[in-house]
Amino acid sequence: MPILNRAAELQDEVTEWRRHIHERPGLLYAVEETAAFVAEKLKEFGVDEIVTGIGRTGVVGLIRGNGAGSRAIGLRADMDALPLTEISGKPWASKISGKMHACGHDGHTAMLLGAAKYLAETRNFNGNVAVIFQPAEEGGAGGDLMVKDGMMERFGIEEVYGMHNMPGLPVGHFAIRKGPIMAATDEFTVTVKGRGGHAAQPNRTIDPIAIGTQIITNLQMIASRNVDPLRSVVVSVTKFNAGFAHNVIPNEAVFAGTVRTLDEAVRDLAETRFRQIVAGVAEAHDATAEIQFQRNYPVTSNHADETVYATAVATDIAGAANVNPDIDPMMGGEDFSYMLNARPGAFIFIGNGDTAGLHNPAYDFNDEVISHGISYWVRLAEQRLGE
Repeated sequence: MPILNRAAELQDEVTEWRRHIHERPGLLYAVEETAAFVAEKLKEFGVDEIVTGIGRTGVVGLIRGNGAGSRAIGLRADMDALPLTEISGKPWASKISGKMHACGHDGHTAMLLGAAKYLAETRNFNGNVAVIFQPAEEGGAGGDLMVKDGMMERFGIEEVYGMHNMPGLPVGHFAIRKGPIMAATDEFTVTVKGRGGHAAQPNRTIDPIAIGTQIITNLQMIASRNVDPLRSVVVSVTKFNAGFAHNVIPNEAVFAGTVRTLDEAVRDLAETRFRQIVAGVAEAHDATAEIQFQRNYPVTSNHADETVYATAVATDIAGAANVNPDIDPMMGGEDFSYMLNARPGAFIFIGNGDTAGLHNPAYDFNDEVISHGISYWVRLAEQRLGE
């Protein structure tokens, strides 16, 4: 079944919403303006119940179908932007310096609003649809806070589904897989403490820079020698700060980065070996090391049955040739993982076409995607609640 006629009719209107949201981005939980816009639209559509302030600034709307069923599914979009200065040059570019929708959350929100309008008009399903608009996906764990606020129980949500645009995947295409689809995103900061002194007398010092570089090199052994080669792990050091003069060895050096994994056993092993390597190398050189290791978003893992349902819906809309049902997992993170840990569901990618990449200051959501996204959400709701 191709794009819904009504979704195509909504294209221009939803595009206006998307560009309005794009111009006024908010970071993390500071999405009050977008949340107010969402709540206003849901009220305008005649959504039966609208609740704000879930997960601090999240919004949930409940749409009741024509049937007598009580089952509910959740459809989720994220609302927050990134701390970047936009260089897209588009007429609707961000009007707030240092903030922009560089990951397409404006498009996600607009598509789900379009689906909410359609579903509120037709109500051609037996049960309830909860449309979920989440803050703080970009590092703030807004999904976790919405779950902890009792969202699933309050709206009786039994299954939950998410969608994200993918630059490089053609418009009208979808990609998904059963099991892990995005990685856990742990972060670390290590402070190596030595003894500073004159750079011309290194024998009288304990050089934290030299020791830190050895630690960083040895951390790559986690992937190459500790973890099964058929299982994924990434250890990336992304910051290294030390020193203040050409002729002074400093007292300490600080480095930081991230560990990415796709299952809990590898996640546990990576953290254990990380701590052992850092402490061991430091001790071998008479230094000490303070480790801050923070577990952030868990693995985003799609449930088997729900992935089958989502794949079938995408295939109905796009055709089998345009749906990849077994995309390789990605080492980026996604806090929809918290919702999938709370309820069965699936996370799918929708093609954004040949655009700049995510988190790039030249990125802009491709409005040609809108009718495809609306059609996916509507068909998913109608089919999952059509029994």
